[in-house]
Amino acid sequence: MKIIKTILVTVAFLGTMLGSQAQTRTVVRVYPKHGTIVKTVSNPRVIVHKRTNYYYADGVWYKAHGKRYVVTAAPRGIKIRTLPRGSKVVYRNGRRLYQYRGVWYKRRGRHYVVVNV
Repeated sequence: MKIIKTILVTVAFLGTMLGSQAQTRTVVRVYPKHGTIVKTVSNPRVIVHKRTNYYYADGVWYKAHGKRYVVTAAPRGIKIRTLPRGSKVVYRNGRRLYQYRGVWYKRRGRHYVVVNV
């Protein structure tokens, strides 16, 4: 009788462990607000625009501030080669534009340029 109880407790424990591992995860990205200071930026692209270095990573724009980075608005006229993942195609006044997190891009040749809408 004692062995059966031990087996049942073990099976219940293993069932609980397997059930908890079968749950799916949802990843939610939280982007920093403008003016937020961060210590590091993962894999940034350095883009020079009007003699200022801007750092671009995961659709967020940064400017260097000493050894740290400040989240900034995308400067109008700056060019990037690829759009951020998750950008949407939007037609405004007959123009095809791309929008991502409030930043509007227009295709020019092989690049995308930040524009005001």
